[in-house]
Amino acid sequence: MRGLGERITLRMRTALRSTEASSIVEFAISLPLLVVLVVGIFDFGGAFNQKQILNNALREGARFGASQPTNDLCTSCTAPPSVDAIRYLVDSYLLSARVNDCGLSALTPPASGPPWVYTANSSCAGTMTLTIDRGVVLTETISGTTVNLLCTQVSVIYPYQWHFNNVIQLVAPGATFSGISITTSATAVNMD
Repeated sequence: MRGLGERITLRMRTALRSTEASSIVEFAISLPLLVVLVVGIFDFGGAFNQKQILNNALREGARFGASQPTNDLCTSCTAPPSVDAIRYLVDSYLLSARVNDCGLSALTPPASGPPWVYTANSSCAGTMTLTIDRGVVLTETISGTTVNLLCTQVSVIYPYQWHFNNVIQLVAPGATFSGISITTSATAVNMD
């Protein structure tokens, strides 16, 4: 009579010889690759979605800034109310879209400009930089005549932390992806 250990070993050998066992082994090998692929798709989709939200926020900020009068602008002074209002609008858009504003709402206006640069780095994976310039000159040629257009430009450098790091370790232990910076800007022609 065989012992319990021998019976288990015999069943394991029988099971490992079947085609079902090879399917299990193939699945065990391919599962980490599949997980990495799926998480990578979601992570890149999240980064793309984040860029679209930032684009929309900056577009709203540039559009709002272009509708404001330029009589409060000065060189080498703190951010005028119209510039700080643009920062507030961009920040409100980010917060309503449930995007981490990196502490942008708590910042005081920058001491000098143009351009006025807000740097926020609290509760973020890196540093977010919001730049507002209400005096960008774009040169356009209309019917052979060169025209200078005064524009408002709002740009951001936003830190994005990959979630992919948690999963890539399944396939390549010790591998990491550092965070990236999403850079985007929006420009609108001033109305006054």
